[in-house]
Amino acid sequence: MTQETRIAVFRPDDERLAEAVELLKALGADPIADPMLAVEPAGASPREDAEFTVLTSKTGVELARKEGWEPSGTVCAIGDRTARALRETGYEVDLIPEEFSSVGLVRALAGEVAGTRVEVARSDHGSSVLTDGLNDAGAYVHETVLYRLIRPPESGVSAERAAAGELEGALFTSSLTVEHFLAAAAERGLREEATAGLSAAIVGAIGEPTRATAERAGIEVDVVPAVADFEKLACGVVERAAPSYHD
Repeated sequence: MTQETRIAVFRPDDERLAEAVELLKALGADPIADPMLAVEPAGASPREDAEFTVLTSKTGVELARKEGWEPSGTVCAIGDRTARALRETGYEVDLIPEEFSSVGLVRALAGEVAGTRVEVARSDHGSSVLTDGLNDAGAYVHETVLYRLIRPPESGVSAERAAAGELEGALFTSSLTVEHFLAAAAERGLREEATAGLSAAIVGAIGEPTRATAERAGIEVDVVPAVADFEKLACGVVERAAPSYHD
């Protein structure tokens, strides 16, 4: 592979983007960094009277701590990164589902939450799969929005590169990154061209909900890792996009 294997990455402009760029370079790809998400804190704190509290992201953990949250009951984390952030911030972690997803957490809690109060603290774009699933399991679910995810006004270089046929791959890490990519393309009058450009690239989605969002918008997805993990997503896309793959 040469540095001409250009892979667009849409992570927020913090350590997640820096790590993604470093990983792509280590894999021999040329990262096209185009953050499609920025965090806008809501100034809220999770409830402290719940028997179960669910945190879904490192960002949520950091904001909860900043607001002085003191947990009660069982603390649940979706994914190792969230669990690590909880521990590093001084919180205990009682449950991590085997599958790092809303479905995985609902499955892990389904037999335990009937008649209990469950607090879900996350962004304003959390999937209803989690709250609906816990409700269906008999829980009294309360959701607190800790932060809003907005599209940075400067985003969109990847849409321009896609429209020009200058991407070999793209890494979508949430449904919102798909929506924001398309919004940035539309803002430039390039939605159709950018979508067509991705059809010639290897497109990766972090999980099935992200794949579904992309495909509803006319973006064909080539890679979905078995586990919702960015490194596995990046490796899968880079491998498929590498010139040697097609030799």
